[in-house]
Amino acid sequence: MLQIARKPVHVLSLALAVAASVLALNAQAKDLKIGFSQVTLQSPFYVQLRDGAKAAAAKDGDELIFLDANGDISKQNNDIQDLLTRKVDVLIINAVNPDAVGASLDAAKRAKVPVIAVDRAINAPVAATIGRNNAKMGELSGQALVAALKQKGVVTGKIIEIQGDAGGTVMQERRKGFHTALAGTDFKIIEGPYSEYMRANAVTAMQDLLQAHPDLKAVIAHNDDMAMGALQVLNESGKKNVLVAGVDGLSEAINAIQNGDQYVATALNDPRYLGEVAIEAARGLVSGKTIPAFVDAGTKVVTKADAAEIKHDATFGEYRPGAL
Repeated sequence: MLQIARKPVHVLSLALAVAASVLALNAQAKDLKIGFSQVTLQSPFYVQLRDGAKAAAAKDGDELIFLDANGDISKQNNDIQDLLTRKVDVLIINAVNPDAVGASLDAAKRAKVPVIAVDRAINAPVAATIGRNNAKMGELSGQALVAALKQKGVVTGKIIEIQGDAGGTVMQERRKGFHTALAGTDFKIIEGPYSEYMRANAVTAMQDLLQAHPDLKAVIAHNDDMAMGALQVLNESGKKNVLVAGVDGLSEAINAIQNGDQYVATALNDPRYLGEVAIEAARGLVSGKTIPAFVDAGTKVVTKADAAEIKHDATFGEYRPGAL
């Protein structure tokens, strides 16, 4: 009888212990203090990425401490140390340079603070990376540009590439995708200067490139903001037969695709959704959930055939495929 009496007590104790553990995990996932070190705010994409993360954190009562590195590696590392000093539960990093935050990652590891890379991969172990397949985005946009050129009967000539930031992982992957799309064609890629994803820089670069290569057939840029800058220069110079393509799904670019014939393609890269997924992953990590090493937030190409179908009443076209 004693053995029979002890067995249910043991089961009950185990059940209570499991329940307590679950409650503890759930408690950890509430009222989080999340640190976010951002590469810059000198681009609409990064502003919207921040805003998406802030809105997602506020929705469930979590605190988001956001610091802008303004493109400065030293400032970013100092910002990360500041966030760790402020006892954040999770650290989200959009790195200025993928190789320059090693010491900060070591500090986070010592403090037992999980690190999530967002948008830009980091060349070191992290708990998860939230991003998109930038090579695929570059390839999709490049393929659409080549198709549009061929539709016009243009199968050879110069295509100018306006690049993002020197050494950046996003830049490298988008360039890889563009070049893959153009491989095997008779087009010649003219690699333009690094314009840091900023329209003003791209305008200056395009003015110089147009003087050096007045016979160009197309421009492809590592983001839509730079591509719109190139489009501005082309229009001011009367080069309305030169086609343009970009990446990111900037609503202004989608409108240009929908309403004109010169801007022919972009690939969706909804930054607000990216920020939301990063916050969702942060909560999941603290709650003990298994988060994939790479969470792909998804993309699709946009051309004149489907531009009207994309919701783009905000700064960027919306694309929410359910990444987590």
